[in-house]
Amino acid sequence: MAILTSLKLISAKQKSNSPTIQRRNKLLKQLHQQIELAKAIAEGRTYAPTKIKSVVNKESGERETVESVKRVKQWWVNGENGKLNLFVRYGAKILPLGKNVNAIELNSTAELIDALQTIHSAIDAGEMDTAIEAASVATRKQFK
Repeated sequence: MAILTSLKLISAKQKSNSPTIQRRNKLLKQLHQQIELAKAIAEGRTYAPTKIKSVVNKESGERETVESVKRVKQWWVNGENGKLNLFVRYGAKILPLGKNVNAIELNSTAELIDALQTIHSAIDAGEMDTAIEAASVATRKQFK
């Protein structure tokens, strides 16, 4: 304990993020994966993030952790006119980007990366908090 007494010890509470900030951070994390996926496609390589999961070994019956590839679905599709249509998703819900608008039309993968980074800035600034809140409430209602 003599080593710890050399530090300035105080009694403090850990501040937790508000639910709005937590939802925003969740969407920003997913958006970062979309940016990395778009960059990988533009460079002609594969993007395969990994996750750690716990499984039961069939032979021994013991639980062990293994690293597996995480599936990342892309948020964009090829439109009818040959252009890319980019949707912003919160879970399985497509977020509205304006009144009666839910997608962004893009010409190329380079535009896709720029658009994703612009969306990242908008979400970070809190511009989509109401849409995220509405999607979160709708998702919670489905479980009741």
